[in-house]
This record gives sequence, structure tokens and C-alpha cells, in this order.
Amino acid sequence: MSAPPKSLGAPITDKRQLVEYLEGGNKASADWRIGTEHEKFAFDLKTLRRLPYDGPNGIGALLTALKRFGWEPVEENGKAIALTCGACNITLEPGGQFELSGAPVETIHKTCDEVQTHLKQVKEIGAELGTGMLGMGFDPTSTRAEVPWMPKGRYKIMGAYMPKRGKLGLDMMLRTCTVQVNLDFSSEADMLKKLRVGLALQPVATALFADSPFTEGRPNGFLSYRSQVWTDTDPDRCGMLPFAFEPGMGFERYVDYLLDVPMYFVYRDGRYLDASGQSFRDFLKGRLPALPGEIPHMGDWNDHMTTAFPEVRMKRYLEMRGADGGPWDRLCALPAFWVGLLYNQTSLDAAWDLVKDWTAEERETLRRDVPKLALHAPLRGKPILGLARTVLTLAREGLARRHRLDRMGGDESHFLNALERIANTGVTSAEEKLALYHGRWQGSVTPVYSEFAY
Repeated sequence: MSAPPKSLGAPITDKRQLVEYLEGGNKASADWRIGTEHEKFAFDLKTLRRLPYDGPNGIGALLTALKRFGWEPVEENGKAIALTCGACNITLEPGGQFELSGAPVETIHKTCDEVQTHLKQVKEIGAELGTGMLGMGFDPTSTRAEVPWMPKGRYKIMGAYMPKRGKLGLDMMLRTCTVQVNLDFSSEADMLKKLRVGLALQPVATALFADSPFTEGRPNGFLSYRSQVWTDTDPDRCGMLPFAFEPGMGFERYVDYLLDVPMYFVYRDGRYLDASGQSFRDFLKGRLPALPGEIPHMGDWNDHMTTAFPEVRMKRYLEMRGADGGPWDRLCALPAFWVGLLYNQTSLDAAWDLVKDWTAEERETLRRDVPKLALHAPLRGKPILGLARTVLTLAREGLARRHRLDRMGGDESHFLNALERIANTGVTSAEEKLALYHGRWQGSVTPVYSEFAY
């Protein structure tokens, strides 16, 4: 999640400014970029417990040690809560999940180089501090009470509000990890097709990346429990955005959606003020109880946009948010999946042809079934495994047509290999781990920290 805003920005006097802000994301295709974000669980190698912020090998010490690589700290109340280096950021999720927000780059080759550099750095520091990193969608062993909170003011407000709107919001904050990719659009029409394809096929991505079958040391009955958690987090700000498929959808309709998402906070003078449940529409009129008489600035709008959590989120780009965190090769596979589908017009049109006649009920049913069944989830009487294979073929063809080559002359399509292995076998990473749990691991989840850590 985001670090504190650097400035308030311009005052907002009319809703049209918010629409124009989103329209400002339109870019010529030559300027489209790829931004990959990935989270992982940081743990103590001896105890296997999640790292607290303080202590000799805590999150704070990890952030401090990373400064040797040129990272600069971002502080809140005198404590480093993020790092920045050029266009890259390292941020902390509420339970200390360690997130790299990568720079917007031109190719998946570059984003994967960035991932590998980051993992090399955290492994070097981890070897010194006695810490490790695990990529999975849900913490496999910790109870909610065992996860330490990070010292960020927005999380205190969110943590108090979450239980009022769903049973699993605190689990989302403390015990989940994801990998996502941020992608550009050229126009409102291009945004709309990408948004609709992204929403419809997000459950396919969730199924291919399913990697959260354990809760507190035991199977939880799901293959992507992380995805299930989002279904009971906060209905005001999560879900499949059914209105996105209705006539009249565009930038303004999405602004109206965001204006109706209840607020969490306002940031002023280095502090987060509790505005939970209050209305941004009232804020526009100078009637926000948390800041009576004041109107919002663009920094407030940017903050507010980060507090909506649909399966595809729009800022001045689109965020694909459906995948569980996982091993390093799948961190590169996620951008390959979506870039192949959305950054080549032929593949995008073909993907839209696959989903354009799906009903809202079919989309919602698939979203509901995939957390438990993954690639076995049915759609129109057939498991989506076949659909996943078709979609991966479209993605591979799209990457080949992009023809962005690495130093050895290879295009980006090889980054899909990890997903194609899953689709070819029909066995997700979650099912692989469950087989180990019931077999060689003899009913213990503990080996995951040695066999699947970075």
C-alpha cells in the first residue's frame, strides 16, 4: 500500500477535474509501460514467525540494511516505513508483507531483471539478519493475533474499520500476499475493453496462480484462500464491478463509483485523520466531518483511489489484482499473462470475443467458485482449464507479435512457461503443496519455509 503523499496538490472544485485526471492517463501505445508489484512474507529463519517492525532482525532493520544498495528511506513519525530508489519503491503492507513496486518499464525482460535484482538484495540482507522471504497467497501458519502490525497511521484507522464491513478484512490486511501488474491504455474505449477483459478473465488468472491452501498449519479447503478472503472484506470497495459492463461505462462512471466508496482517512500535517465511513462527495462540498469547511486536493483523491479494492482497479492505469503471490518465476509470468492479452490488439480482440457474451451472473459465479476449485471451476458446463489454455495461447501469440527481444534475441513469451506447465498438467501450486502435505511432509506445513522460500 501507498506511502504518505508528498504534497496535497491542486484543490478540487469540480467533479470534472477527477474525470480529467483519469483521462490524463491516456498514452500512445509507444509509451505504454509495465509496472509489476509483488508482496512476500518476511519471516525469522529460526522461529519461522513473521517479522515484527522492531528488533535486530525486524522489518525496520531490514529496511535500514537495504540502504547500502542506494535505497532512500521514507519516514512516518521518525520510523522508516518505505524505501525509494529512482522510480522503484519498497512499501510495507499492514502485517509487514514486503512489497516491491517496480518502475514503469518497456518490457517484461526489464521488469524481470528488476525482480531478480530486488530478490538478490533481500536475500543478501536476509543471510546477515537471519530472515527469509516466502511467496504465497496466504500466510500458511500464523494466526491473525500472531502477526505484528506495522507503524503506519493509515493501518490503524483501516484496522478499526474493517471488522465493521466484513469478517475477513483483517486477514486481507495481515495475512495475504499478491502479485499484480499495472498497464496503460490509449483512450477511454481502449481502457474500457481492457477493463472488461481484465475483470472477466481475472478468475482465470486467480486459478492459474492459486497458491494459498493452508491456514494456521492446516488445509483450509480452498486453493486460493487469498481470493476467498476478498469476498468477505468490504462489499463497498471490492468485487467484479458489474457496472463496468453496462452501457455508459467510462471514466466518469468510475469516478462516480469511487465517490460512493466510503473514505478511510485524510492525511494532514504528517498525520492520518480518521474519516472512516465518511463521504468524498461531502468532502467536495466542504462538509467532511473530519475536516469541516475544507475541500479536498488531488493528493486526497489519489489517497482515496488506493482504498478501493476491485479485482481490476483504475487509476491512471489499470491494476490487475487477482493473483496469489508465489515463486519468482510466477512474478514474471503475471505481467507476461496480461501484457500478452492486453498490449496486442489482435489478442485483446480475441480475448474480448471469448468473454463478451458472458452474463453478469456467470462472471460472479466464476469469481465465487475459483477460490475453492481453481482450474476445476465450471463455466457453461466445462472446467475452465480449457479456457485457461486458450487464454494462455492468446497471451503467447500477443507477446510474440510484440516482438520485444532480450539480449539473446528471445521474445517475452518464455515468461509464460511457468503458467503453461500448470495448464498442461492441470495441477496448481496449491495442489502441489497439498500433495506434499498429505505425502512427504506427513501432515506438516513447516517444510514450505525451506522448500519454497526465495
